Amino acid sequence: MNYNKAVFEAAYGTSKQLPKDENVEFAFAGHSNVGKSSLMNAIFGRKALARVSSQPGKTVTVNFYDVDGVKFVDLPGYGYAKVSQSDKKRWADLVEGYLLSDRDIRLVVQLVDSRHEPTKDDIQMINFMIDSEMPFIIALTKCDKLNKSERKKREKAFMDEIPCADQITMIWTSTETGEGIADLKEIFEELADDDEEDYDDAE
Repeated sequence: MNYNKAVFEAAYGTSKQLPKDENVEFAFAGHSNVGKSSLMNAIFGRKALARVSSQPGKTVTVNFYDVDGVKFVDLPGYGYAKVSQSDKKRWADLVEGYLLSDRDIRLVVQLVDSRHEPTKDDIQMINFMIDSEMPFIIALTKCDKLNKSERKKREKAFMDEIPCADQITMIWTSTETGEGIADLKEIFEELADDDEEDYDDAE
């Protein structure tokens, strides 16, 4: 995939507006301000393709980006304290409507701030994906903010804080140093190529 050719495709505010499933999709989920847009921009090799909201938690849309026919989907951030109950409900309807629809979602990248214990919303989201058997990995963001001993401490703590942690792939990432970006791209490439391999096997 040529990530530099990534283009913003569309934003959808309700699950009924979501386009038909015609492509491989990779989704990104996480708390408001966890660094979703920054991580996606780092993957695309662009500074500002994925837009950072000036009002976290206020814009409730699912944003689609296209890379050589593969869709990268930015799910709205959760957990912003100032959001109304009606917006929270709209978020839940939209995200669940996307994740539980019959789409070719190869992987959800669940972002968690590496510096802190996962929030209740993070744990709820992780449990939701485990219960619904959704394929996912965890990207631990902003790891450049930790020194070696802090990172080791958080690494150990995550094993207790995250459900089924020993069965989940976790990748330490930093948009400042680029750590973990190549690992994520490698995973996307492998999963996107599954169709071609299946086709070759069939022949």
